[in-house]
Amino acid sequence: MSIQQKREQRKGLAVTLNQLVTDHPKDEAWSDDKQKKYDDLVNKIDALDGDLDRQQKVFDLQAKSKQTIQDRADQGGISTDEAEHQIHQEKAAYASWLRGGMSALNEDQRSAVQARINSPKNAMSTGQGSEGGYLTADEIAPGISQALKAYGGMRELATVVPTATGSTIPWPTANATAEQGEWLAENTQAGDEDTTFGVRNIETHMISSKVITVPFQLLQDTQFNLEGYINEQIGMRIGRTSEDAFINGTGTSMPHGILTDTTAGKVGVSGQTSIITLDDLIDLEHSVDPAYRRSAQCGFMMNDSTIKVVKKLKDTQGRPLWLPGIEASEPNTILGKAYATNQHIPAMAANAKSVLFGDFSKYIVRDVSQMLFFRFTDSAYSRKGQVGFLAFMRTGGRCIDVGGAVKYYQNAAA
Repeated sequence: MSIQQKREQRKGLAVTLNQLVTDHPKDEAWSDDKQKKYDDLVNKIDALDGDLDRQQKVFDLQAKSKQTIQDRADQGGISTDEAEHQIHQEKAAYASWLRGGMSALNEDQRSAVQARINSPKNAMSTGQGSEGGYLTADEIAPGISQALKAYGGMRELATVVPTATGSTIPWPTANATAEQGEWLAENTQAGDEDTTFGVRNIETHMISSKVITVPFQLLQDTQFNLEGYINEQIGMRIGRTSEDAFINGTGTSMPHGILTDTTAGKVGVSGQTSIITLDDLIDLEHSVDPAYRRSAQCGFMMNDSTIKVVKKLKDTQGRPLWLPGIEASEPNTILGKAYATNQHIPAMAANAKSVLFGDFSKYIVRDVSQMLFFRFTDSAYSRKGQVGFLAFMRTGGRCIDVGGAVKYYQNAAA
């Protein structure tokens, strides 16, 4: 079945499910039979969403690859064919370096890699591995960046700002939610009201992938997709580490987490240590100013275990709150708002900040544009028949809004 056929099939199921809920008579109880139909439709939609998501990621990577080629051509004033050739050469050098180190590169490749490492704006460490480092090329980094998004919701919804260096950015902040104009009588002078600006510094911090070890046998096996394996491991390790910090970070040697930069919009009443109600979700939603709620990036974010609880909640007529988007490109919703899954948000428990709601574009993620890899072949690894790989990435994050763009629900203490 083609991706378009799957989209059409999903749309039909979504329309049927939405009609099942929205057309339910207001004076009639939600029956077990309707709940069974609803559950069956949800399961079918979930299965199709998984297939569509996997296929869409492939298309996105292909589109990103084409855009990378076009960007290289525009920046260098060269043809797209020449730009594609350069990128192909970089990928070939990367693959050769992974398997054989610097000694496996030809003279041109070795000179190009060394030039990137020695570039002041790209240098990320003064240390050198036993066979030198390798800075990611333009076509390699996007694949890793895509992998980073798979391990949490912040990179999907936040404003991601790539920078060439890691120097501190003083980001201006303001709270204009209470500011307004005035009515004036004829010939009356206008009053003054200065906007109060502040500053929040956004710094970058170093993340290590920890050493990834690969046996000699896999290095020698040309059928083994070594590049894909290394990139996946880097994306998984750095993705999880950075996402955890974007949620829970202290701001000391790591990003400022959004849970530490925001305030409570709703606290559960006594006894709600591991539950949340429809009224709690509504109160949390309306604790955020309507100006923020109109943003396309406004929605809920929570742990998957909490989503499971919320998807079972029903309105006053007994109808489920969860509804699928009609088109595959439209998000599934709770109370009409999109939601994101993030396993780094605490699961519901006593005092847990378990649900976030608001405009996540007000959180800034800063990524230094290059990663640096090291390849280790010293005795600590060679005696075990292994080669070690280590990646470093510099990133930072902070919520730059001071007007309450994002707030959290906190479970009761007892």
